[in-house]
Amino acid sequence: MKLIQTLVAALLAINLSNVMAEKNNLPTIQSAEHWVQNGDIKIYVWEKFAGSPKNKPVIVLAHGSATAGKESFDLRVSGKPDISLMDVLAKQGFDVFALDIRGFGRSTHPEQHFTTEDAASDLNATVDFVMKSRNVPKVELLGWSYGTQYGGLFVMAHPEKVDRYVSYAQMGIDSIDIGKRRANLKTYQEKVYIQIPEAGWHVRFYSLTPKEDNFPEVVDAYAKSAAAVEVNTATSPQLDLVTKLPMLNPTQIIVPTMIIHGQYDDVADTKQLMPFFEQLPNANKRYVVVPNAGHMMMYQKGYSIFQQAVSDYFKEKF
Repeated sequence: MKLIQTLVAALLAINLSNVMAEKNNLPTIQSAEHWVQNGDIKIYVWEKFAGSPKNKPVIVLAHGSATAGKESFDLRVSGKPDISLMDVLAKQGFDVFALDIRGFGRSTHPEQHFTTEDAASDLNATVDFVMKSRNVPKVELLGWSYGTQYGGLFVMAHPEKVDRYVSYAQMGIDSIDIGKRRANLKTYQEKVYIQIPEAGWHVRFYSLTPKEDNFPEVVDAYAKSAAAVEVNTATSPQLDLVTKLPMLNPTQIIVPTMIIHGQYDDVADTKQLMPFFEQLPNANKRYVVVPNAGHMMMYQKGYSIFQQAVSDYFKEKF
């Protein structure tokens, strides 16, 4: 019995040693900041890659209606090194970019309301910059929440620039969350920006998602990060979402597309999105529902399933 235990311990030690060696041989994750000019708008772009950005497939991430790109996709949480979608994708060989559209994060904050078409223009300028600077003919694109709206408009207008598209938590016109936002229409019309206290950033995690499917330390880290950067939160996305949906025509999204959302998402659900999915003309399409997750899926208990689904779809070549 002792011999068996010793052999098992030795094998575990060897395996651990190999894992550590592999980790030590991995290229370091690097980051870079960029600025893209779009007319009189300066767009901030955050980039992550392993080792060198040369000769890598490129992913562009489009954030939602609340937090900017870096805060949405590259959250740093002690004890959870794999929670950052940007880091995970960078480790798998992608060069990953996340922009802040106008009115968000570090980008220009216009004094007046902007439109979803304006946001799509910011994304287009960013994609053009990325394609030129990285010498790639197309990018992979992921849009989250409101990012599925300006991202979807961009894909409809410029399919030649997109290899594959992931629509994460695409907004349904009759969803619970959009219904709640309609009650605030007057505020959105009268105020270009609003202030959200740190505690207010916790709400989206618990809308329909059970408490046990959230990580309190991740919720707190996100709230702190969001409150620090989004001192003034743009209402323009909310205004368009409650007055202009539906903004997308599925028959005009001709690139390979994956629709993905959490089982508890209060914005996206199969009842509303399956008819949209069925009208997508490209046969290379996928519909994924992630368990143990809601609208904040990438920071909830289903996050690793979400990460794997996104990575797998972007990696597949047909």
